[in-house]
Amino acid sequence: MVPNGWELCELSDLCEKISVGLAISVTPYMRSAGVKLIRNQNIKRNYFNSDSVVYIDPEFADRNKSKKVKPGDVVAVRTGSNIGEACVVPAEFNGALTFTTLIARPKMGLLDPFYLSAHINSDRGLAEVNRLSAGGGKSNLNSGELKRYRILTPSMGEQKRIAQILSTWDKATTTTEQLLANSQQQKKALMQQLLSGKKRLLDDNGVRFSGEWRPQRLGDNFERVTTKNNGHSANVVTISAQQGLVRQEEFFKKSVASDILDGYFLLKNGQFAYNKSYSNGYPMGAIKRLNRYPDGVVTTLYICFEISDHGKCCSDFFEHLFESGLMIKGLSKIANEGGRAHGLLNVKPSDFFNLKFVIPSYEEQQSIATVLSTADLEITALKQKLDTLKQEKKALMQQLLTGKRRVQLGGDS
Repeated sequence: MVPNGWELCELSDLCEKISVGLAISVTPYMRSAGVKLIRNQNIKRNYFNSDSVVYIDPEFADRNKSKKVKPGDVVAVRTGSNIGEACVVPAEFNGALTFTTLIARPKMGLLDPFYLSAHINSDRGLAEVNRLSAGGGKSNLNSGELKRYRILTPSMGEQKRIAQILSTWDKATTTTEQLLANSQQQKKALMQQLLSGKKRLLDDNGVRFSGEWRPQRLGDNFERVTTKNNGHSANVVTISAQQGLVRQEEFFKKSVASDILDGYFLLKNGQFAYNKSYSNGYPMGAIKRLNRYPDGVVTTLYICFEISDHGKCCSDFFEHLFESGLMIKGLSKIANEGGRAHGLLNVKPSDFFNLKFVIPSYEEQQSIATVLSTADLEITALKQKLDTLKQEKKALMQQLLTGKRRVQLGGDS
């Protein structure tokens, strides 16, 4: 249904140019300076990423003038996993050449480029891109198809107001993403300093910790857990690099475990499990603590273990230690590189518990854990804020770009 005062148009009626960028290899024409080249890496949702700039030979660029862009053009990814992502070309990329991207140049007075970019990046726009994209193993969106892109258009004034409102949300999202990235980087640096003893904290009396860190084997502080489930729990969990030990239904969207769980290991809250397989960011496998549930059932391929003496070992400290990557070197020495099977490392439990590291006193462990856990709380809060902003903006786009919610020109929506 078309809202009152709006029109449903095809993009070809609203643009003076719709074309595709260069479709040939540009590697022979790359230079250290010259004409800027816009690639898929530069195109984010409603955000032009100018961090990675590539230059092309000016003579080659002049021979391909039809592939150049002007400020205010909308460029979109035409193939791949992020097909349809679009943004507006900024002023500093005036005259840049485009490589494999789509170019749309809105007609002045008919279509606002920021409104078009927001529309293409919306759920409605994604549906249009999917409708127009060629089928087969790899979807492609060509200029001929983009010309038939259907878009609901209000007056220019309303388009600009909608784009302005959505831009405010984009700025808030970008700011939060930057804060999150900074917090994650700061926490990473803290882990490297605190967990290696390079930086020492103050104790409860305000005196800096100075005691020597003790060389230890993993087996000096932990004991293996091999308790079989035997009908105790049906909560099958798996190790996720980002989420820790999480229910299989949440991670895989289905259960992939055997129907009979009696032979699986039973893991209790606070116990640890080591997944002996590569995952992103964990080249020698990941060690996670069961935090979300009272208990869980895990495959016997995992090495499960628990603290043997809570009086001298702080569980939170070791959770951060296992997460820091400081054990990668030791794990790489005991892993049988020739023993991989579908990414599974051949790490023997006996070798695992012989891994060596140095640890501070229990009190210093607690202090370190408190600092790093506080950093985690800040990161979690920023992630939640970012998720909320994205969900709120998504709902707002659905209302504004369909006319279900109208805006007041020159005022608040």
